[in-house]
Amino acid sequence: MKRIHIFLAGLMMLSACNKYVETPLPKNELVSGLVFTDDKTATAAVTGLYSDMNALNYQFANVLVSYLSAMQADEMYYYTGYADYDVFRENRLLPSSTFPQRMFAAVYAYIYQTNACIEGLSAATGLTASVKNQLLGEAYFTRSFLYFYLVNMYGDVPMITSTDYKVNGVKPRAPRAEIYNMIIANLKQAVDLMGNDYPTGLRLRPNKAAANALLARTYLYNQQWALAESTASLVINDSRYVLLKDLNTVFLANSQEAIWQLQPVNVTGGRNTWEGFTSTPGTPTASALFRLDTIQLIRKFEPNDLRLANWTGFRKTTAGATYYFPYKYKVRLGTIGAITEYSMVMRVAEQYLIRAEARIQQGKLSDGRDDLDAIRERAGLPDLSTSLTQPALLLAVEQERKVELFAEWGHRWFDLKRNKRSDAVLGPLKGANWQSTDTLYPIPSDAIRTNVNLTQNEGYK
Repeated sequence: MKRIHIFLAGLMMLSACNKYVETPLPKNELVSGLVFTDDKTATAAVTGLYSDMNALNYQFANVLVSYLSAMQADEMYYYTGYADYDVFRENRLLPSSTFPQRMFAAVYAYIYQTNACIEGLSAATGLTASVKNQLLGEAYFTRSFLYFYLVNMYGDVPMITSTDYKVNGVKPRAPRAEIYNMIIANLKQAVDLMGNDYPTGLRLRPNKAAANALLARTYLYNQQWALAESTASLVINDSRYVLLKDLNTVFLANSQEAIWQLQPVNVTGGRNTWEGFTSTPGTPTASALFRLDTIQLIRKFEPNDLRLANWTGFRKTTAGATYYFPYKYKVRLGTIGAITEYSMVMRVAEQYLIRAEARIQQGKLSDGRDDLDAIRERAGLPDLSTSLTQPALLLAVEQERKVELFAEWGHRWFDLKRNKRSDAVLGPLKGANWQSTDTLYPIPSDAIRTNVNLTQNEGYK
């Protein structure tokens, strides 16, 4: 896949997102060694990835991963019939379905950009050493982040680590384990290369903690419990990150709970995040587009849980029925020029939940319960009983992850899948449409058409 034009477009998007770097690249700059001849242009090349990922609406890094997976799980539905969303809610995805194709193509385009940055930076000789190391670390982190979502959405996928389009265009699918090995290796490189501080002071570019946070999550998914625990602890013990007491401050720009955020790019009319714009009704009486499942999510909150009160909103229909919508992001349209919310990608609360699960899996029940209680106390809930057994505590982890991380980056969908709970939880809800193979998206028909070595996932052949 030859995507030099896509990479150039990503670099040009930087002019709309100037907090990442002060000097954007010249608009006629192609992918070449010239991009990596000085610190400013090299920084622009890497940070252009983040603005590109969040530049367009209803794309991989805003709304799609979070909301589509929420609909395919048991969290959310769209307010009216819409075929491209209904196929997720009803588990009727096809290889030709719009959004699986859009995400697959977009993520590989970002991976191409990342590979170009890694190649250019590795060969560069005129950069300040500290800048070069930080940028290389960011690129390795970003590639790992992208592959983490590919492997969890599609299963085995082609492992593209160069810009050689002739080779890449016929790459077969690599086994999931091989992809995870690459993710872990790249994240370890990122940890070694990046600094602890954020390069701009804002939490918009990955740092060492971001790499450790994703590494802890990856270890958890691979059942490497001791490594998940120790790596999550590195983040939790870093004083930069705080489990904020006020739930309404968690998703603000540069929140102390944030490990990595994406800055909004399309801010026309006072828009902040695309998540806030799409999920928050325009007026006190307007309908919400994306609604939370009342039975499977809203009623699962314990009484007096502050997350229900602060992170969900509700409306009443003319018939008197009540429905709820995601309200972690409060701003639909704010003051033009004043951005108060950034898209949250990774936050420290997840690290507490990772460490809790990893500790409980190792039989460290008291320590794991302490981590869960930290999350619960912030939500205004009592501590868990000290008499809970390991199986009961693992169910408590599942519950806390459900009500803490809802509508965020596919956590619920992935949790059910990795814990082999999808059939038990979703089977009864989805009925005749459900089959175990629905835990993966289909490999897009367009990709199979252009790569003779690609095969299709079971259930979609």
